Amino acid sequence: MTVESSRSSGYCSLDEELEDCFFTAKTTFFRNVQSKHPSKNVCKAVEETQHPPTPQEIKQKIDSYNSREKHCLGMKLSEDGTYTGFIKVHLKLRRPVTVPAGIRPQSIYDAIKEVNPAATTDKRTSFYLPLDAIKQLHISSTTTVSEVIQGLLKKFMVVDNPQKFALFKRIHKDGQVLFQKLSIADCPLYLRLLAGPDTDVLSFVLKENETGEVEWDAFSIPELQNFLTILEKEEQDKIHQVQKKYNHFRQRLEEALRESQGKPG
Repeated sequence: MTVESSRSSGYCSLDEELEDCFFTAKTTFFRNVQSKHPSKNVCKAVEETQHPPTPQEIKQKIDSYNSREKHCLGMKLSEDGTYTGFIKVHLKLRRPVTVPAGIRPQSIYDAIKEVNPAATTDKRTSFYLPLDAIKQLHISSTTTVSEVIQGLLKKFMVVDNPQKFALFKRIHKDGQVLFQKLSIADCPLYLRLLAGPDTDVLSFVLKENETGEVEWDAFSIPELQNFLTILEKEEQDKIHQVQKKYNHFRQRLEEALRESQGKPG
């Protein structure tokens, strides 16, 4: 896989995904406790029964895919029956990621020689990846979701545990944008082949692996300390906003009182 710039069948709408999150410093550390009454956008289980396609069916699907692909990013079938192609992954990470501190970006030499710059230092720092950035991956039909996630993290020199992240497929259904978490054993290129090249029909999104509860044991001590720093800063900012708001109200009330006292009775 090269980076250029059991299946879970629960679908969640975009509205449901956002409405039960507490946003803190552009992150989502906590999620609301699930209500006893299901909301209108609750995840729905979808039964999927698919039979493996024959080699002839794969060839026909690839030919059909390539005839509709308009950006010279077609799929190529190999003699052994596997095939290669491109997928695009949208990065929607709200939490900061951990990267090595004080090292240069990966060079072409490092990539060819499979040198990992992150292994050259124990120093770590955290920062936010650009929200909704897009990376294009060249993968094969045997590349799994787990390998896609690891490849993306390596590209950005992210040293966080890959289990903290999950790959979702995003589709449009009945006027809604729905997300389905993929199993780590799923093969994204096969899903791309079935859906066709139109990213409005199917696209891939890398997000935090939300399990309903925060798995604090998965975070390192520096990460936890960084979270505390972010929360403390957010708390001070919120206190300042509230104080500024009520100071403004107090001034308005005092002005109104002075005006009323200055008027003849």
